[in-house]
Amino acid sequence: MRVPPMRRASIAVVVLAALILAVPGGAAAAQGASGDRPAVRMARPSWDTGWFQAEVYRLLLERLGYRVDGPVTMGNPEFYEAVAAGEVDLWASGWFPLHDSYLEGVDSVEVVGTQVDDGALQGYFVDAATAGSHGITNLGDLADPAVAGLFDHDGDGRADLVGCEVGWSCAATIDHHLSAFGLTGTVEQVQGDYSPLISEAIARYRDGRPVLYYTWTPNWTIGELVPGRDAVWLEVPFPSLPPDQAAALDRTAIAGIDGCADDPCQTGWPPNDIRVVANSDFLDANPSVRRLLEQVVIPLEDISAQNIRMVQLGGDPQDIRRHAEEWIEANLAAVTRWIETADPDAVALDDEAGDAAASGTLRVAARPLPPFVIYEDRAYSGFEVELVRLVGAQLGMEVEIHAVDTVAKQIDDIARGAAQVGLGGVAITGAREEVADFSVPVLDSGLTILTTSDDSRGLDDRILSFFRAVASSDLPWLLVVFGLAVLVAAHMIWWLERRHNPDFAVPYREGIWDSFYWSVVTMSTVGYGDKVARGTRGRVLALIWIALGTLVFASFTAAIASSLAVSELRSEISGPDDLPGRRVATVVHSAGESYLPSIGVGPVVVDRVDDAYLLLSEGGVEAVVFDAPVLRYHAAREGAGEVSAVGPDFQRVQYGLILSEHDAELRERVNLALLDLAESGVYGRLHDAWFGAYG
Repeated sequence: MRVPPMRRASIAVVVLAALILAVPGGAAAAQGASGDRPAVRMARPSWDTGWFQAEVYRLLLERLGYRVDGPVTMGNPEFYEAVAAGEVDLWASGWFPLHDSYLEGVDSVEVVGTQVDDGALQGYFVDAATAGSHGITNLGDLADPAVAGLFDHDGDGRADLVGCEVGWSCAATIDHHLSAFGLTGTVEQVQGDYSPLISEAIARYRDGRPVLYYTWTPNWTIGELVPGRDAVWLEVPFPSLPPDQAAALDRTAIAGIDGCADDPCQTGWPPNDIRVVANSDFLDANPSVRRLLEQVVIPLEDISAQNIRMVQLGGDPQDIRRHAEEWIEANLAAVTRWIETADPDAVALDDEAGDAAASGTLRVAARPLPPFVIYEDRAYSGFEVELVRLVGAQLGMEVEIHAVDTVAKQIDDIARGAAQVGLGGVAITGAREEVADFSVPVLDSGLTILTTSDDSRGLDDRILSFFRAVASSDLPWLLVVFGLAVLVAAHMIWWLERRHNPDFAVPYREGIWDSFYWSVVTMSTVGYGDKVARGTRGRVLALIWIALGTLVFASFTAAIASSLAVSELRSEISGPDDLPGRRVATVVHSAGESYLPSIGVGPVVVDRVDDAYLLLSEGGVEAVVFDAPVLRYHAAREGAGEVSAVGPDFQRVQYGLILSEHDAELRERVNLALLDLAESGVYGRLHDAWFGAYG
């Protein structure tokens, strides 16, 4: 790939324009700024699998006539302290009994309504293949070092259990379980950024390797590794919970769980209700809100389905909002009833607010997408990772990276100050510019085409290519002409020779077959001589047929040779002009999905680029169209020898670092640092190190 490096002049122009247009951001608007209409200060959890529900509640509150500030993202302790102090009004992500300890001794907070009743489950899982072959059904089975060794991926002799992030309530429960069940010597809870850790586990599963992990519902992981099909629940040896959850000990055995050896299944975790938590004074002052919150129910299956969609589509903020709007429309009858019960005179309002923060450490939210961001062995690398570390060095700041699954999560982390920079091959688009800011482009690339290498084409593929070439050539029509000519000649020779030539039997059924045979061998000039014309008129016909037949047969032979040549030529794709008429895969919501229909290609759309690679290797498609850096990186590494990126790049795509709309100072410093790196030649060397090898 020849992705041109950032040119000094063009970067200088863009940076200067950014500096001229930059205006320092202000704080969020104060509540009540729009007349007497009340505002709701809403929060949402730091796990993005709870954002769909937050968006639904935001829309409901707006339909009720309230302006909603936020929702602002908070961790559990932060939210419960803020809602008790009256700094925020509510959120829709209370998990009970898991969050019971946060409410102990607090009188200013109430739990309202039940969004999900007894349906939020948690537990331990192993892949079904390993469980079946080794008889693993219980977490206690991992006390056996041989069994635990099946899941030891770091070589320390203990099973690697993908657990919870430090600070999550579930992390303490997992540690309690490992201690209570005597497993600390054979099992370790692997902690870190949950998203890349569980993604690594799923990748191991797809490679046919054993996996051991903790997860919960609703969550997208259940859609990737389906209990009862791909994975099985592990029961625990006996009920045991930390002291703050001891009252729920009799609820850890749950009936009707798919993928568990027993029914009820002793999961070790009580089912949780997902409920709204709100400030009591706020509810007393806004009884219509209380009445609304008491009614709302969101089915668990709807939440799970949205979580899967969010992760598969990349999860831009507008995607999550759209999912919530679609849910509202699909459940309009219930929504209308809730609103009318809460306040028959409710009028919807629309408003949004945001906030931003910054600190001395350059906090980075990274979305893994090789070669931009690579997460391996719990370490980050990649073109943009190295670039942002260089930027941090230019700014004299420490770089701290954490992983996220979606673009929406990156933008939210930046808006609430949990991160200042987002990266991971994020294309600069108009829709994203509406909700976030970008640095100057850090890479100017485009789309490219990935195909199977010639050496990897099997016999089946070549035969299929030949028949496709035949079907699109003149050969089918020549076959029709050839058959008609032979048939006419056969009838003529039989008619002329049937009465005096024993080589052509008089009965039509016998004679026409002999005549057909004579017509073919004579036309092909093989002429075995076992059947010959004896009469004068028959011999004249034979001479004429030999001359004409030679031309027909030669044309037929040439058409076959041409089709073979065309088959080989058409098996090669060298650019976009070769794509029409072929099966081409691309990724949903990508530039490729927008581009391919414009050239007459109806693409096979997949959720992840890895799915497109699989289709290509299995022959389900003939090419993949996607971002050039991603495809060329794959072709040079995992797909080396099997696939090739072909032709020049097309359909320009620019990538940038996501920055806050409200921190003009940091944006200016980052852009100047990028300019310095380009002027000094450091950027060029970094670019060539990542892209020059396969450029």
